[in-house]
Amino acid sequence: MNFTLNHIPDRTSGERSYGLTMMMDKGLSLKESEHFIDSSTPYTDLVKFGFGTALITRDLKEKVQLYQSAGLKPYFGGTLFEMFFVRGQFDDYRRFLDKAGIRNVEVSDGTIKMEHDEKLECIELLAKDYQVLSEIGSKVKGVELTNDVWVSHMKTELEIGAWKVIAEARESGTIGIYDSEGKANSELIEAIMNEISVNDVLWEAPLKSQQTMFIKMLGANVNLGNIAPNEVVSLEALRCGMRGDTFFDVLPEEFQFRKL
Repeated sequence: MNFTLNHIPDRTSGERSYGLTMMMDKGLSLKESEHFIDSSTPYTDLVKFGFGTALITRDLKEKVQLYQSAGLKPYFGGTLFEMFFVRGQFDDYRRFLDKAGIRNVEVSDGTIKMEHDEKLECIELLAKDYQVLSEIGSKVKGVELTNDVWVSHMKTELEIGAWKVIAEARESGTIGIYDSEGKANSELIEAIMNEISVNDVLWEAPLKSQQTMFIKMLGANVNLGNIAPNEVVSLEALRCGMRGDTFFDVLPEEFQFRKL
């Protein structure tokens, strides 16, 4: 804060366990990553190398080290895990993680057919050496899980060793916990909230309307992901009532008469 203003929500800081922001890196250069770090490190916790881009990212190890030196947690998108797994190269995947210096890992099954027991086994094995984020939900349109299955999978994946569970939305915000127009599946979200601690769920919310909804619903310290690099500071402002969408949500009752 450049000036102390009252009635600003208390935000978690430092190495946060909740109130997380995950930025999605879809191909930033080293220089662009440096610029991102300069502007947005205090408001960022996790950096996901989107999809399978880690395989073709230039200066990969240097980028990983750059993010880590800034106190951020870089990891590779779940699609990359699936690319290795479907080819029977799980051990090679671990070698690739170690070669790149990765300490956080995402496990997902959004594109491939994978028995849940297989997924749990991967989570349990990886959790011995890495901090695991486990993603729930399909990336394929028309392939849907029931609310009970969403909740059951989240519970068991947390129990077996996942640090956080990610609610799938894709980078477009039009699948998983949202419909094709980006509107929230409120029944599913409520079912998850009723059974899983909100601090354990990272909601993918690439669209401002989705970010606003979760902040209004769960407060400034909700975990949000798939945020574009140039939207991280804007998201922090949204969390703290510094934009019109959440302006009055952070103010006490005596200020509400000023609302238009």
